[in-house]
Amino acid sequence: MNQVVLEMNNIDKSFGGTHALKGINFELRKGEVHALLGENGAGKSTLIKVLSGIHQPNSGTIRIEGKEILMDSVQAAQSHGIGTIHQEIVLVPHLTVAENIFLGREITNKFGFKDLNSINKRAAEMVASLGLDIDVLKKVSELTIAQQQMVEIVKAISFNVKILVMDEPTSSLSDEEVNKLFETMERLKKNDVSIIYISHRMEELFRITDRVTVIRDGTYVGTVDTAKTNPDELVAMMVGRSLENYYIRTYSVQEEEVLRVEHLSKMNVFEDISFTVHKGEIVGFAGLVGAGRSEIMSAIFGADSYDSGKVFLSGEEVRFKNCKQAIENGIAMVPEDRKLQGLTLINSVEFNASLAALKFMMNGLLISSQKKSEIVQKYIKDLRIKTASADIAVSSLSGGNQQKVVLAKWLATKPKLLILDEPTRGVDVGAKSEIYAIINELAKNGMAIIMISSELPEIINMCDSVNVIRAGKLAGSIGAEELTQENIMKYATGGVK
Repeated sequence: MNQVVLEMNNIDKSFGGTHALKGINFELRKGEVHALLGENGAGKSTLIKVLSGIHQPNSGTIRIEGKEILMDSVQAAQSHGIGTIHQEIVLVPHLTVAENIFLGREITNKFGFKDLNSINKRAAEMVASLGLDIDVLKKVSELTIAQQQMVEIVKAISFNVKILVMDEPTSSLSDEEVNKLFETMERLKKNDVSIIYISHRMEELFRITDRVTVIRDGTYVGTVDTAKTNPDELVAMMVGRSLENYYIRTYSVQEEEVLRVEHLSKMNVFEDISFTVHKGEIVGFAGLVGAGRSEIMSAIFGADSYDSGKVFLSGEEVRFKNCKQAIENGIAMVPEDRKLQGLTLINSVEFNASLAALKFMMNGLLISSQKKSEIVQKYIKDLRIKTASADIAVSSLSGGNQQKVVLAKWLATKPKLLILDEPTRGVDVGAKSEIYAIINELAKNGMAIIMISSELPEIINMCDSVNVIRAGKLAGSIGAEELTQENIMKYATGGVK
């Protein structure tokens, strides 16, 4: 595995006044899984876009198997055996798996018409060669996120890929689905496919990768063998310092009840859900992907309906017909998908941060620009949002800073109950630490918080208690003294009756 298939030397890239990459070096060997690690905004995506032909570097060279290559288009990258699987699925939902795999390069018959039989046959052979159980005649919209991710892999390797780039491939997958993905990656390695793997989940890096290259602020920090390093060293390389207090939690639960849910049910979605949240308390919700956690919170928040059960807010029964009513009554919800549900990416930081709290910015019948600016600037400062200006598009910020803008939007509504759905998904370790500190400070000041998370370490270290949801039902409630990964997974997988 010592044969070098890719060398990127002294890659430099600027966008106007922003120097995104400053002489980056990266090397990939045949048949290895090589992690590319760095905080949000470190330059990982820019480097990958240079390799994929989306961006052209200002200077530097790219060599594949020793030959210098001009990577001036996506087609050029594909022709040299480079395939990229982006974090967001880019398949066409109304087409079949087979049609997606051959999209834009359909097999035709002698009359020039699309040969569906050949397309379906070839696609089925490709899927089978990776040991996957996916019906190629199914529409992509009928597949799970994990299956769609696998289709992306099949599509990428159908170009005779030598180098496969995987950007946060497990962010929406359950543990079982992650295992299947890693089995597929092992098969690719045996076929001499080299993989560049981007993830913020440390446990994955130590499980699947051979080497790790760290970049920070657009510069190359170093490359280490995975077997010879540890999480603390990688974090220090990423952020330039050690994070001694990664999880920050001051336990200060008060007696006053903020939310009580009794026997909440919705047919075929969730059933008989009961729990309470007090001032200053962080109540966790754990469970496998698809267990129904987000659906329960959407029903409480008024974004969805429920069939039966009761919701009490500060002792009074409520039933919100829409999110507006929930917000007016002091509930805020940071959604699971910040790009789809949390932000309008083309608009500015100020626009997004003020969107849910305009009533606090009124001067008579008009919005006061001064009040709006003061409130937005307060949260930019309090949440340490790294942005050149409140007027720039939120899409230009790193993932961690985008997440802080979503938090700012909801904190500006002055809620008494904050629902956080996967609050650190796609966020680097440095930004995670800052978000944990913010959450802790909110709870310390008396805010009631519900945290849904698939990352068990953050559930265990940040929550006072945890409710585990399995197949739409409350499988168990675990107090702080019994909070372990083993106990949570027993309930989540049905190991405890």
